Amino acid sequence: MELTLLGTGAPDGLPRHGCPCASCAAAVGEEAGAATSLLIDGALLIDLTPGVAFAAARAGHSLAGVRQVLLSHPHAGPAVEFPAGLPAPGRVPDGRTLSLISGHRVRAVALDSPGTGYEVTGPDGTRLLYLPPGGAAAGLPDPAEPYDMVLLDVLGRPDALAALRASGAVGATTDVLAVHLDHTTPPGRELHRRLATAGARAVPDGRTLIVGEYSAVPDLPRRTLVLGGARSGKSLEAERRLAAFPDVLYVATGGTREGDPEWAARVAAHRERRPGSWRTAETCDLRPLLAEDGPPLLIDCLALWLTDAMDSVNAWDDEKWANGGERALRERVSALVAGVRATSRTVVAVSNEVGSGVVPATASGRRFRDELGRLNAMFAEECEQVLLVVAGQALPLRG
Repeated sequence: MELTLLGTGAPDGLPRHGCPCASCAAAVGEEAGAATSLLIDGALLIDLTPGVAFAAARAGHSLAGVRQVLLSHPHAGPAVEFPAGLPAPGRVPDGRTLSLISGHRVRAVALDSPGTGYEVTGPDGTRLLYLPPGGAAAGLPDPAEPYDMVLLDVLGRPDALAALRASGAVGATTDVLAVHLDHTTPPGRELHRRLATAGARAVPDGRTLIVGEYSAVPDLPRRTLVLGGARSGKSLEAERRLAAFPDVLYVATGGTREGDPEWAARVAAHRERRPGSWRTAETCDLRPLLAEDGPPLLIDCLALWLTDAMDSVNAWDDEKWANGGERALRERVSALVAGVRATSRTVVAVSNEVGSGVVPATASGRRFRDELGRLNAMFAEECEQVLLVVAGQALPLRG
């Protein structure tokens, strides 16, 4: 089955007309995208969009062989001119299957929002799933058979991709393509970096792909360390990296602090950002979690874990530190790092980068700074990917 992407943008396209934002300013050449529209084997057109005939011509295709035009969502973008010779567009009722003379079978998939998703099976047996903007599938069997290709709004609805993974509809070899890209997505390389962390990719308008043909599925790192200063966006970056995966266990090492409303507000803000399918564990005992098989772990954060570990060995008392406290802390850190090295789980850990600021005025502050620097370096050594977040921008240090 051959798929040509006549457009990959949101209904208003990218860039949006008259918009001065950074994403629209950077959306030139292959980074620009007309409203998303799919041409399958020259016979099936999904979503009639402005300029679709010109888009097909630029891609080296004609719409003369189109036998069916399907709409997936109410059109809210610029006016659409109906090309001469095309069959009248329509929508398939949810759950119904349409068989085309070309040998394709199209099943309408119910969504959790207005619109219709389409599962297309080609004459060769390959299968793709297309979801309209803002939609997540609500009508798939569980467990589901993996699709060869899935096209959806990856950054706008990462939970939709997580649900497909949870049901089995997206497997290790499923080619996940991001469509409906708009000006809320980051520009340029940052877009492709974020998509890669979700196991997805974007391709330029006009690209023709063979469904089921092996492609370079992004290689997801199993262990990632995200570093950053206060309010740098490091926690948000870590959460984004796992937003498209189901059943994540969020490990909060800070615990609860009774009588501290500011801390409670921070915790509440973190919880509001997390997908509803995630679970939370408030613990500093990380080794058993690392030793178990299970869903991905998001550990936030190593600085609070270290604070607890230093408390437990009386590291703040100079005499106790010299008489066994330092050795005990080294043993705890080494055991944690060994657990990270041996774990089979996907792990994303967050930690503070405190070595670039003002030298702490107290001996205990300097001790904490030094020990956190050592912990970060040892933890990073066991990770396939290490990032430094500055002003919300993730800078790759490794991987």
